[in-house]
Amino acid sequence: MYTVKACLPSAQTPIFGNISLSDKNWFKTGGLAQYFIEPLTANDFSQALIWAEKNHLPIFVLGQGANVLISDDGFQGVVIRPHLQDITTIDNDDHVYVTAGSGVVLHDLIEWCLEHNISGLEEFSGIPGTVGGSVYINLHYYEFLFEHFLVSGQVICKKTGAILNVDKNWFAFNYNTSTLQAKEYYLSSATFCLKRISDVATAYAQGRRTEIIRHRARRYPTANTCGSFFRNFLPHEVSMNGTQKPVIHVAYYLDKVGIKGELSHNDAIVSWQHANMIVNKGAATTTDIITIARQMQELVHKKFGLLPQPECELVGFNTYPLHTHL
Repeated sequence: MYTVKACLPSAQTPIFGNISLSDKNWFKTGGLAQYFIEPLTANDFSQALIWAEKNHLPIFVLGQGANVLISDDGFQGVVIRPHLQDITTIDNDDHVYVTAGSGVVLHDLIEWCLEHNISGLEEFSGIPGTVGGSVYINLHYYEFLFEHFLVSGQVICKKTGAILNVDKNWFAFNYNTSTLQAKEYYLSSATFCLKRISDVATAYAQGRRTEIIRHRARRYPTANTCGSFFRNFLPHEVSMNGTQKPVIHVAYYLDKVGIKGELSHNDAIVSWQHANMIVNKGAATTTDIITIARQMQELVHKKFGLLPQPECELVGFNTYPLHTHL
């Protein structure tokens, strides 16, 4: 049973206490949230941020939890999971501007677009997450980046609760990064410039979507993982590794140390499909996953002199749990 501690002042949105987070992320690990709020509107989201700031509580905004690892001790503060689900459109010649709330699941948005003869975002088919999380990390798949489609957004200031409309440049997108990662502003909605297409083109896009999902299912685990645990190296990080042509892809190095489907600790194991993905076989804890991640770092550093750093967001840890140097 959820325990209601209070309600937001401007709405009857409840503030829950001591809520399990292990069923709210893809790894299926982690402890309790001290407070948990699911705002239904941008105004409720704003009020949740104001309430947390007023009470001097740390804030973590959670989507589907597809790219996070939550401490076994949980999160001491407020976990906000926006439930902003509206999708609206404005047509402009052969383009259409689609605005989606930050809580819309990416899978659902892609399906909605194709049902309405709108194309573009199907390139990200099969990737778990919400609109908010996808903008936060500038979601990428091969040569496609979320920033290629986003034109503007609505964000909420953490300190004041002010709701602002911003353009694409405000996000300062880069590989796996955006302005949102400073955690001074939080996304409430995003607007994308997509294409209005014919029924025949829609059928082709739907077929491409199915093929992308099939391809991903063959290459990557589809449950109980955060996807790529470590980010790729930056060019300057590998320029001194002694190779004639530095390789930035962290999976290359992880493959070379022979851990795929082999390295494990209790119920946590490196996927047999991909050397940069850790899987919870069912009863793993966050501590088990951290143990494996540290071993991965150690093996790559011993063989190549490189130290992988996480792409997965680490949440609720009192001290940084991975190696920063060896």
